[in-house]
Amino acid sequence: MAYENHHDAAFARKYRCYPISFIDKPHLENGDKIVMPPSALDRLAYLHIEYPMLFELSNTSAGRVTHCGVMEFIADEGLIYLPYWMMENMLLQEGDIVEVKNASLAKGSYVKLQPHTKDFLDISNPKAVLETTLRSYSCLTTGDTIMVPYNNKKYYINVVETKPSTAVSIIETDCEVDFIPPLDFKEPEKPSSSSLSNRTLPEVKEEPPLDFKGPEKPSSSSLSNRTPPEVKEEPPKKIAKFSPFTGSGRRLNGKSSTQPAVSPSSPLIDNPQQNAANGINGSKSSSASSRQKSGKLVFGSNANQSSNGTPKVLPKSSSGEPPQVEEKPKFQAFTGKKYSLRG
Repeated sequence: MAYENHHDAAFARKYRCYPISFIDKPHLENGDKIVMPPSALDRLAYLHIEYPMLFELSNTSAGRVTHCGVMEFIADEGLIYLPYWMMENMLLQEGDIVEVKNASLAKGSYVKLQPHTKDFLDISNPKAVLETTLRSYSCLTTGDTIMVPYNNKKYYINVVETKPSTAVSIIETDCEVDFIPPLDFKEPEKPSSSSLSNRTLPEVKEEPPLDFKGPEKPSSSSLSNRTPPEVKEEPPKKIAKFSPFTGSGRRLNGKSSTQPAVSPSSPLIDNPQQNAANGINGSKSSSASSRQKSGKLVFGSNANQSSNGTPKVLPKSSSGEPPQVEEKPKFQAFTGKKYSLRG
């Protein structure tokens, strides 16, 4: 009798596949679990296949391979039921033949995913949604497209890379998940330098600027070359000087004065020093002569003056020297002759 080594034997069967919707179990669409016939469970138990049981599905006609887990053993003999998204990945139609083998997969440490559309990234927390969805999955295979249902909408995501192997188990493991830009994502095109250089800018008519500055200031060069305009010097204005004793005289008896008024251009005003030198003697002599003509008594008349009113002239010297002019005595107060009314 031949001895069969159950540990070295592998489970390998061929079944016809149908969608999971045929057995009225729609919740199995969200995951990678399949339904197998009871005979498969007997064979797996006979071979002592350890849990969790993982399987490799192959479509030899299309060259597609994927991995999955098992949910129940209630299918009809010779049939298995698959999620519809898995049948699409395997390019399987209803009733096609699929080969099922047991598999042992390493626990995954890294997974790179790529959504089909940008709508998945618009979800408030896509990683939390993905984490909740992957709890229904047993394993992931590079090249597969999984389906993530959320808010009555189905999102399809490509499995771009898995580590440490092309197929990994994600049951009770900590796995790092990374996202790459979606398939329909387009980076904004940057305008090339050639297009910018060839692009002609629209012509803008320049309007004359409004002049708010007033007259322009001449430059330093023009100021240096420009000759300054000639300025005509105005003659100094004659300022009238104060001349004392130049007014007209008034008498107490109301009669007009016989002595003419002294004009400002008289030698008394023009030569004040000469006027001071002559002193009051000249004024006394003129007043004395006017009083004598009128026939009135004169007090303090000049004694040096002759009776006919002509001044004495000194004889010239024979030597030809200029005659010496006798200096007139300076005015001294209260030094005149005394006259009496009695005679």
